[in-house]
Amino acid sequence: MGILSDLKARTIKPGDPALAHGGITGLTLIPNKTKGSGKWVLRYVSPVTGKRRNMGLGSYPDVGIAAAGKLAQGYREQLAAGIDPLETRTTADQHSPRPPTFREAATTLHGDLLLSWKNEKHGQQWINTLTQYVFPALGSLPIDTITAQHVADSLKPIWLAKAETASRVKQRMHAVFAWGWAHGFIAANPVDVVKFLLPQQPGKALRTQHQPAMPWRQVPRFVAEHLHQEGRETVTRRLLEFLILTACRSGEVREARWEEINFDACIWTIPASRMKAKLEHVVPLSSQVVELLRKQLGMDDVLIFPSPRKNKPCSDMVLTSYLRRIQAESDIPGRTATAHGFRSSFRDWCSANRYDRDLAELALAHTISNKVEGAYNRERLLELRRPMMQAWADFVDAPSMR
Repeated sequence: MGILSDLKARTIKPGDPALAHGGITGLTLIPNKTKGSGKWVLRYVSPVTGKRRNMGLGSYPDVGIAAAGKLAQGYREQLAAGIDPLETRTTADQHSPRPPTFREAATTLHGDLLLSWKNEKHGQQWINTLTQYVFPALGSLPIDTITAQHVADSLKPIWLAKAETASRVKQRMHAVFAWGWAHGFIAANPVDVVKFLLPQQPGKALRTQHQPAMPWRQVPRFVAEHLHQEGRETVTRRLLEFLILTACRSGEVREARWEEINFDACIWTIPASRMKAKLEHVVPLSSQVVELLRKQLGMDDVLIFPSPRKNKPCSDMVLTSYLRRIQAESDIPGRTATAHGFRSSFRDWCSANRYDRDLAELALAHTISNKVEGAYNRERLLELRRPMMQAWADFVDAPSMR
């Protein structure tokens, strides 16, 4: 007889006869009250007392067929050596520590992981998601009592509505249970089988929301009407114009420092530590950007666009709030253009004006093919981008739009 298959095990229902594991003598799956679930029982004769005994090895599908087989094989080896595994386990249980609750396990693991995380914000998000979505239902439960159904129930409210968040929460729950397994508190990871209890999520391509972007033809009029208003120039408006003209990300722009600007060479060198790809990025500066920067001189000794609170960069909500307040038009009906969306506006302008694809991608600090990087050195690539960035600035700053 072959080993029991998952297909057959998932069809077990109340009232069915026990299913033999097929690989380990005496190991059977006894149906529970719910279809597709059961409990593993290892039946054997005690080499100590000569009596028949039943040893529970956990619930299916929390403990899978292979995992149950490995557990039972270990106990069969004890039996062959004249040891009653139930007696051994009872003695061990009396001396073993109490299994932690899910909250206790997660907090302990989080503390261990914090040492290896360079990004403090990521470390805080890790525990915050569990606090928000998991602790209310599972936080107080000992981890050895939590089943795959518990895990599924905690994920269902966000599984489809917040697919990306749900996937991260699932990964973090898996890590907590893996920690519990490694420390001997549980015999299997319930997250491994939770996919059988949840609907299929839409593909990542469908989940990824396009950042609302302003159509590129509307950018000059937007800049003229909102950013070049006479007597109303502010740090926020200059910050946004700098972002548009350089096609850089919000964080790169908000944290820009004077030490990164070379007025003689007309370049802005963003250090790798502030770049998404962790690679230094050099931006050729158009004449409009240089003029804008000179207007900012003297506002702060370190930051180019300081917040009203000295020595601090502007908040990431500054540009978002401004664009919402003026209801900046986007290519998505009913949604306001985002700061990040202006990178798409620039990219579409590049395509419409037939600029080389790799040069446009370089301007956005995207990875390009090795053959292009091998064909030109960095200085050559920078100089090839310079006229493109000047043309973009000339377009955005079109006199006819003022």
